[in-house]
Order: sequence, then C-alpha cells, then structure tokens
Amino acid sequence: MASFVSWNCRGIKNKFSDLKDIINLHQPSVIALQETYLKPGDTLPLKNFNILLKNGTGDRATGGVALLTSNSFPTSPITLNTPLQAIAVQIHTHSLITVCSLYLPPNTPVDQITLNNLVSQLPTPFIILGDMNGHSPLWGNPDTNTRGLQVEKILNDHNLCLLNNDEYTYFHEPNRTFHSVDLAICTPSVLPYFSLQVDNDLHNSDHFPLILSDNRRQNPSIHSASRYNFKLGNWCKFSSLANINKDIVSNNSIDAAVKNVTEVLIAAADRSIPKTSNTFKKQRKVWWNADCREAHRRQRKAWALFRRNPTTVNLIRYKQTKANSRRIQRRSKRESWERYISSINSTISSKKLWERVKKTSGIFKSSNIRMLYNNGIPVTSLQDIANCIASELSRTSNSSNYSVPFLNIKISAEKKNLNFHSSPYAPYNTDFTFSELKRCLSETHKTSPGPDNISYLMLQHLSDRSLQNLLFLYNRIWQEHSFPSCWQQAIIIPILKPGKEPSDPRNYRPIALTSCLCKILEKMVNKRLLYYLETNKIFSPFQSGFRQGRCTVDNLLALETEIRNAFIRRQHTVAIFFDIEKAYDRSWRFGILRDLYECNLRGNLPIFIQNFLKLRKFRVQIGNQLSDYFIQEEGVPQGSVLSVTLFALKINDILKQLPPSVKGFLYVEDLYISCTGDNINFIERQLQLAVNKIQQWSTFNGFTFSTAKTSCIHFCRKRRLHPEPEILLGSQLITVVNEVKFLGITFDKKLTFRPHVIKLRKKLDKALNILKVLSNTSWGASRTSLLRVYRAAILSKMDYGCVIYGSARQSVLKILDPIHHSALRLCSGAFRTSPVESLYVECCEPPLDHRRKMLTLHFYYKILSLPEHPFFKYKQSQFILRLQKARPCVIPSFFTRASEFLNNLDLKNLQVVSLLKYHLTPWNSHGLKFLNPFKTFEKANTAPIVYQQLFADHRDLYHNFIPVFTDGSRSSSSTSFACVFINSTLSFQIHSSSSIFTAEITAILHALYQISNSPPDNYIIYSDSFSALESMTSLHRFSHPLTFNILELHDKLACRGFSVLFCWVPSHVGISGNEHADNLAKSATDSLNCPVPLSDIKKYVKIKLHSNWQSQWNLTDANKLHSIKHLITCWPSLPNRKLDTVLTRLRIGHTRFTHRHLLLGEPAPLCTACQCQMTVLHILIECRQFNNQRIRCFHSSCITLKDILHKDHHPQLFTFLRMIGFYSLI
Repeated sequence: MASFVSWNCRGIKNKFSDLKDIINLHQPSVIALQETYLKPGDTLPLKNFNILLKNGTGDRATGGVALLTSNSFPTSPITLNTPLQAIAVQIHTHSLITVCSLYLPPNTPVDQITLNNLVSQLPTPFIILGDMNGHSPLWGNPDTNTRGLQVEKILNDHNLCLLNNDEYTYFHEPNRTFHSVDLAICTPSVLPYFSLQVDNDLHNSDHFPLILSDNRRQNPSIHSASRYNFKLGNWCKFSSLANINKDIVSNNSIDAAVKNVTEVLIAAADRSIPKTSNTFKKQRKVWWNADCREAHRRQRKAWALFRRNPTTVNLIRYKQTKANSRRIQRRSKRESWERYISSINSTISSKKLWERVKKTSGIFKSSNIRMLYNNGIPVTSLQDIANCIASELSRTSNSSNYSVPFLNIKISAEKKNLNFHSSPYAPYNTDFTFSELKRCLSETHKTSPGPDNISYLMLQHLSDRSLQNLLFLYNRIWQEHSFPSCWQQAIIIPILKPGKEPSDPRNYRPIALTSCLCKILEKMVNKRLLYYLETNKIFSPFQSGFRQGRCTVDNLLALETEIRNAFIRRQHTVAIFFDIEKAYDRSWRFGILRDLYECNLRGNLPIFIQNFLKLRKFRVQIGNQLSDYFIQEEGVPQGSVLSVTLFALKINDILKQLPPSVKGFLYVEDLYISCTGDNINFIERQLQLAVNKIQQWSTFNGFTFSTAKTSCIHFCRKRRLHPEPEILLGSQLITVVNEVKFLGITFDKKLTFRPHVIKLRKKLDKALNILKVLSNTSWGASRTSLLRVYRAAILSKMDYGCVIYGSARQSVLKILDPIHHSALRLCSGAFRTSPVESLYVECCEPPLDHRRKMLTLHFYYKILSLPEHPFFKYKQSQFILRLQKARPCVIPSFFTRASEFLNNLDLKNLQVVSLLKYHLTPWNSHGLKFLNPFKTFEKANTAPIVYQQLFADHRDLYHNFIPVFTDGSRSSSSTSFACVFINSTLSFQIHSSSSIFTAEITAILHALYQISNSPPDNYIIYSDSFSALESMTSLHRFSHPLTFNILELHDKLACRGFSVLFCWVPSHVGISGNEHADNLAKSATDSLNCPVPLSDIKKYVKIKLHSNWQSQWNLTDANKLHSIKHLITCWPSLPNRKLDTVLTRLRIGHTRFTHRHLLLGEPAPLCTACQCQMTVLHILIECRQFNNQRIRCFHSSCITLKDILHKDHHPQLFTFLRMIGFYSLI
C-alpha cells in the first residue's frame, strides 16, 4: 500500500474520476496535487479525505496546489510564509513526517533565496513532492535547464536526497517526447524507508503519478472498526438464538449476570447479523457502467500501443479513444445524476428521501484526526492523542477545579451520611413492570452502541421470554442496590467545537457512548424520578428544559413579553444572560444526592442514583485506538438518560435566590434574569443584588460563571442619553452589548429583531441551495418531494421562534419573503415572473404571515392547555391595554397580538381541554380493555343478520349488565353525540371544531357521568368507534386528553361498587340501540359548552385561516390561475418533472415564451396571425391558426382553459402543445 502520491492533474475538477481511480488503486495516506486550476473560494469535497488548498490568484483558474490527507491519520497543517505555490502538512503514519506539495511554473522565474526559505520552514523529516519543471541528468533528463540547476543547488545546500530514478514523469504531447520534471525530495533520515515508482497511466493528464511506498510496514493505514449491518440481519434467527434464561440472570452475582447476558446477545448477533468490512473504503463512482468500462479499456489499450510504438497514427488513435471515453463518461454522469434526482419522489420514505438529499448536496460525515499541542508539545500518535483528550476531560471534572471556599464547604458537607434506606415502601420503589420495559423500548431511537456493542435494535428483537428475564435482572439491580461495574464505563467520541482550533485538546466536545442495556434501566428510573418531581412540584415553573409540554419558546416569550410591556410603559428593561463554565462536568455529585434527600426521596430510587454516580470512568476513542481508562470524579455522566434530570434538579434552586423585583427563567443551564422599571439606578441595584445572591449560591454549590461569556443588554426605546447599567459579577464588570443570541433568537436593544432576521436570511440562502440542486425544469425531484424538503429544511428554520420575532415590523419580516417565493418557484417549476399569489395557491403553501398567525394561535392555545405553565393565568392588565390604545405605534406583546387574531377569527370563546401532566403513574399499566364478539368477522363479507344474531348471543351472555349505547356524529357545520339508556336518552351538539373522534370519546365520558348518578350496578357501554375504544386500552402522554378523564371516572366508579364494561359493535348493521344512538346524534339540537382538545383546535385554527385565505383568493379575479383553480386545494403533481413544470406554467399563465420580455426589457411578443399579445389563453384557446389542431386533439374548437388545465388535465394537452410547436418554448 502506498504512503504518498504526487500528481500534476492539470485541472482537478475534470479529473475527479481519475483521482478516485488513483486512490482506489494505491490507497494513499497523502496525495499531493499540482495545477489544480481552482479559483479562490473553490473547494474539493472528497469522502474520507481532508483537503488543504492553495488556489491560484486572480479570476482565471491557473496553477494551484492541494494536499489530500486520509482521515485515518493525525495531521496538522503548516503555515508557510512563501509566495510560491506550496502547501505543507505534518502527518503521523509510522512516525511524524512533513509532506509538502510544490508547483513551480515553467515560465515564472523563481529566486533561489525563496526556495531556500521554503525548505527552511519545513519541519524535519520532510518530503517535497511536486512538479518543479526542472531538467537535469540527475533525474533522467538528457539536458539541464536553469530550474534544474536551482533544484540541484537545493539538494546540495540542504543535504537533501532525491528519490527519483530515471523513469519519465511527463509526456509532452506536441513533440511526442517524455521527460522527468516531477520530483520527490526528502531528508536523509527517511530515505531508507521509501521507494518511488511511476504509474504507467497518465489518468487523462500529461503527468504520471509518482507513488512513494513506505517499506516499514505493509499496511500503515488505519481502518474503521467492523460494525453490525442491521439492514441485512436475520432477526428471526437472532430472536431464537438470543435466549436469556432464568439461570443466567438469577444464579450469579450482578456483574456476572450482566456479563452473561452481554455474551449471549453478542454471540447471537455474531451468528445472525453480518458485519461491515473494515478494509480500505474505496471511492465510489455510481455512474460508472459497462460503456464507461469498455471505453476506458480501449483508451488504455491505445495508450499501451503508443508507448510501444510512439507514431503519429498511434497518437491520433489514442487521442480519439481518450476523447470518446471522456464523452461517454460525461454522458453517463449526466444520465445517472438525472435518474438519481428524479428518483426523489413521493413514493419513497422520509428516511430514503433525506439520505438522497444529503448525498446530492455533498453532505457526508468527516472525522478528520488532527494532531494536538499540549503545552506547546506536539502530540502525534493516535494513542497519545486519545490520552491527551481524555486527560483534559478528566481534568475538567476534577474537584481541584473548584474554588477554595467551595472545597471547604464540600469537604464539610460530605462528612454527613445520607441515609436513603428509610421508607423503602414508597410506590416509586416497587419492582419495574413488563409494561414499563416495553414502553421504554418502544420509545428508543437509533443510537450508537456503548462499550458492550449492544444496540437498542437487538433489545427490541428479543422474545418476550428473554425480556421477562432481562426485567428480572433489572429488578435484582434495583432491589439489591448493586450497580454493574461494566455499566460505569463509557466510550468518548471527541467532536471539535465549531470554529475552534483543532490542535487544542480543550476544544473538543465529548460525545459519550454508554451501554444501551443500562440506558433502558435509566429510562425506567428517569420516568419515576420525573413523575415524583413533577407531581410534588419540586421543579420551578420557570424551568422549561426537557419537561413535558415545555420548550425554549416559553423562555423567549417571557423575555419578549416583559420588554414589550416595558416599551408600552416607556420603561427600561435590563437582562443578564449567564454562562456556566463546564456546567455538566462540574456538577457536585454529593450536592445532587443531598437535593434528592431534601426532596424526601428514600429507598431504591435514590440509592440507584447514588450507585449510578459512583466510580464513573471513560476511554476516548480516536479512529480504532482507545485511550487508557480515566476517572470522571465529579459531574453528571455524559450520554446518560438521567443526567439532564439530575442537573436540572441541582440548578433548580438558583431561581429561589432572586429578589421579588427580578424575574428569571431557566432552560436547563441557560439562565437569564431581568428587571424592569422607570429608574435605571433602581434596576442596577436590584440586578446587582440578584447577581450577588446568585454568586453566593454558586459558591455553595460548586458552579462557576464565565465572566467573558456572561453579557448584559439594556432594552430601551428612549432617545435621550442615559447611562448603561454597571453590574459586577465577582470583581469584573458584566459586558453591556447591543444584541445577544438567546436560545437561537437574536434580541437587539430596540427589539426590532432585524439582526435576527438578517442572520436567518443568510442561513436560509445557503439552505436554499439544496432545492436548487434537486430541482430542474426538465428533470429532477417531484414537486411533492421538493415541498417536503422545503418544509423540513427551510420552512422549519423560519418557524422556530416566529411567534416571538413575528412581532417585528412588516418591513423587517418581508426580508424573508423572497426565500419563501424562490423556494416555491423551485418546487413548482414556475417561471420567474409568476405572481406570488399564484405560487401560494399552486403549491397550496400559504404566505409566511398566514403561517406566523397560525403558529401564534397554536402556541397560545398550547399555553391554555397546560395548567402548570407560568403563563396559564396570564392576563394583560387594563392599564397596559389602555396604554396600547393610546400608543398604537408601539408593538404589542404576544398575548395582545394573539387576542387580536382571535377576535378576527371569531375564536374568543373557544375553550381548550386542560392536559393533566404526569397523570399516569409509570409503575402501573393504564388502560381499559373492551369486548369484541365480532372480531373474527370482516364487515365487508358479513351480512347484517349475522351481526344481529351475534349481538343477541352476546346479550344473552351479559344479560345482567345494563346496556348503554353511545355514538358521535359530524357534519360540515356541527359535531354532536348521543347516549341511549334503557329508560332515557341524551344528545348534545358540541363545538363545531371538535372531531368525530372527540365526539365518540365525549359520548363515552358522558355515559359514565350519567352512570355515576345512578345506584351501583353492572353496566356495559357499546360504541361503534373502534379507534375510540382502542385508544383507551393503552394510555400514554400523547393520548386524547378525555381518555384520561374516562380512566379516572371509571376507577372512581369501580371503587363505589360499579362494574362497567366496554364493547365494540359494528355500525349500520341493524343493531337497534346503535341505530337509535346514531339517529339521535345526527338530530341533536341542544348545545353543550365543553372545552375542545388542543389537537382539534389546531386543525380548526388552520381551517379558519385557510377560509380567510380562500376569501382573499376569491377577490383576485384578474389572476390567470384563478380562472382555472377557484378553490385552494392540493392538486396532484405529475410524476414526470418536465410535464409537471409545463402544466404548472400553463396554469399560472406565465411561460418563458410569453413573459421572458419582462426580464429582458423587450416588447411583448405578438401573434403574427391575430396581431395581439401572445398569452397562454390566446395560444391554447383563442388563436384561429391552431383550430385544426384543437379539433384533432380536443374534438372541439370551443373550449376553455379550465377544460384542459383543471385538476385532471386533458390527456391530449401535451400532444397539442407539440403539434403547434409551443411545448419547447414554455
């Protein structure tokens, strides 16, 4: 295997395929390229290689050098101070060596001093590879030129060695002569280890590649580890082999049992799941086919003939085969690209869609290994790099980083013994149930395995028997208070922080891989811990991080609302944004346990966490090399499921330190505090008091604030001069800034959000390139797929935080509109002059302002559905409302804006069902089973009389149960439900926004309410909604909120002596009670004022806004599309991109032929026959010269645009367009 390759490629862009051939053939660790012909700003993406470039200057692509280094080796670029086209890198293969790529143009004079200066800058040992255009007998040329003499002098003056032999490296095509101008020069210390040979193929250049082989070992490259290929796994075989029996988990110690389980799973995986190859990863050429292979074979054959007999005829034959091969490859590339892009359509899954989008965008994982410098000393080998990063991470969590005052507090506090063994019989200490295990397994996502190499996918494919025994092992760990030692280990993958210097070991973010077996147990423990903390209201309502129903926008809303209200009152608001240094890594473990103790947690749960935090150790992995074991003394474990919850608990008390006049919000560790008032001096005093208390709290809990990253911003709209606040953090003044980025949104001091929108626009401009790559008017991804990509990759970025920054002025928000319009044009294929209103309707994608209103109302109702939300009971004061009316130029707060939207849409009286957070205890299975005596009969193949007889038999079996029939109904204008009892009935209309599912659930709930008013007895509730009954069988946090009310009421009735069963009956088969309930529900007239679930409200808001949009569209009679598409609905797109683009442009009425003049500033095209302006309407319908073609294709000359361009276009449309010669002009 080659160590280094040097090649003058004469333009790397059109030699990219040949470069891949060289890599696949020689498997180099470094490739030195000359004459890359890249312009400034050009890049060279190549998988598994890191690229260093020095491009030519000027607008023309000339010269240029590059170094491609394999990601398997540690590298470090060297900065060269030279005007020469040279670039260098240090790489550690067998040992550390410097490689320099040098190109000396033939007609450009080079000073000897400049050459000497370059050589003196290269760390020894080094190798210089490149095209130096020097002739000398030393390396096989018959003559000597000036450049050759300069190179000879370099060799003599610096005691360097020449690796070249007499082989020729350059072919001069005009003279059909061979020369040696590409050289390999090295220092004497590495001369014995390298041998040079010249490739016998030019690879479509005029220079032969130089191949330097390292003789010290056969395979110096480091390949990736073998991994299980789960896509090809035989999961049935795995399930049968992965037999975890009771003896494995019960007759051994905890450590031995975990080891045995691991061995069983790995042995089963080895026999049923193939592994990926760990050999050299070749560069793929997906477009390479049999034609390319044959053309390339002919080219190589012609070249071999020319080398043997260098005549003019053979040269011409070689050039012909070369040109033919290049033409075939270009055609193959184009056709392959078009096929691949066109395969992105609505039929493929989201996973495959995004895989293809990433590939087409050139996005691939890069794991370049860089050399480190530890205290100025270079660290070059993989083992040393891994140990260096591990040592730095271990040092970060060391208690020596704590301040001296806290260390004294720590030592004193840890002398106290926390007795968690009292009160072990709390419900959260019970054994884990099988339903808990299954629920946690179903919620897992694809992640990398930990040190034991066991993945979630393996655990999900275990049999129920094996899972039961695994659960037994978990309960042993839970009850015996013994934590497996192998689960205390983690593998750290270091990821360079964005924009940081890669040679500094402190600039790497640790990504920890822990055992998936352990993480399943952690998930079950975490659910119980969260349930306890939430139900006992231990978390502050102002902590939003990783809590059900909460998000970052809650904190953004709090800040924006306070600032807007301050602006209306013409007050000041000052906010401080804190940054905690190494927050997770330096969390005080004993402090966390003490907090658990003070929360009155006792027994198995806190003891498990106590053992979980002990003796944590890790190894850093670089490539295939693992570091030594290092200890994480303090901090919560990286990559752990429990870590976020434990950290949130530890930092929770920081908000209790604030004085009443100062507000504060947390999103895990992201903390801000703010104060509002008329007097800036008062604000300064209050904030200084708050900062002092926070600083004091941090001293007692081991946290340290970064004064450099902590910032302060003064929000004020007053124009007169006023002093900025001066607040000290410790002994340093907190920096006052004009804008700050908080949770992804940039706040400026005037709250215009212009800086945020401008930054967002720049980010979206780059994201828009994805659509440009995928879309083409003749071929490309389908419109449906493009819209999916747009909504996921671009629109989602605009959606985040838009309920907050959407309060900006329209002049600011319009900055984002061109992104929306450009994306819709690319997705639909519409012509550039198409009206934006037509784009919205054609793509069924509303304007951004419409979308911001919808998301604002969604978020507003979400707040109203969460009783524990800090803004649940928020109401704008009358004083603020009066000020708002008096000062209409001041932008109102979120709730005032939402209230205006509600009034405009007539939604003011709409109530939302409250979501009961943590209503379900994790250790119990929740759900109500229902009877189904008809499950073996398919409704499509069963006569009604059979169902009636089956129901009669069922009633005979349950004759002592009182029947109750329920049903729901929904029409275009109303939603209703009915309940039928033996002696009474009830039926009500509910809010029209309610879905039919909600009506069915509400009917069952009201039947239970009616039953609760009767004496205890046996009841059976019949419903024809299978989905409603199915939703009650297994409740989870995403279940319909009314199902929780049904469960709660059912449990209360059971406690009172009632026996209530549920049963499904088929609808419209003649079962009298069901038919009666159905008729009553349809004819209900009385209204019942009941709240509506959040999911139904979101759909209703969308419908109302869509209705407004439709009303606006109805007024655009002059729009060409309106005459064809009256209703805003999604019409299907054609599978062929070209045909779909043509149809879209015809519908919109803007084509290249009819509207290109608007872009070029030319007169509109006129019809030569009719002497009127060319339009789509005129060409397709009005122009008399095409009447014969209309009759042939449409069988009539009197047709309308709607006839041929409607949702289902005329089948002869494209035939007609081709006949009149208009198809190619659209």
